Amino acid sequence: MDTDLIKADVWFQHETKIGQQGSITRIWAPKGTRSSAIRQQQFEYYYIVGGTCPAQDKALGLVLPLANTTGMIEHLRQISQATPKGRYAVVVMDRASWQTTGK
Repeated sequence: MDTDLIKADVWFQHETKIGQQGSITRIWAPKGTRSSAIRQQQFEYYYIVGGTCPAQDKALGLVLPLANTTGMIEHLRQISQATPKGRYAVVVMDRASWQTTGK
């Protein structure tokens, strides 16, 4: 099939959460005692949002502190800028709640 007749590029989009959670704290203590130790309790996460268009051999992505509508709008803006004038971008998503808001 001649893809130039369709004038559309299919982009596949997905996101992943990466981060660090404090490990289990263990310390040496004399037998029969209960020693205490300070342990990191907070979690640090970032989200990688990526898209690829195999037909155009293009890929792009963002590293975001939150997965939200604002980040998704920025990601769609990047896809729009990477799509040549006169062509459409069809974006395949998994329908995460922050991808399907009214905005």
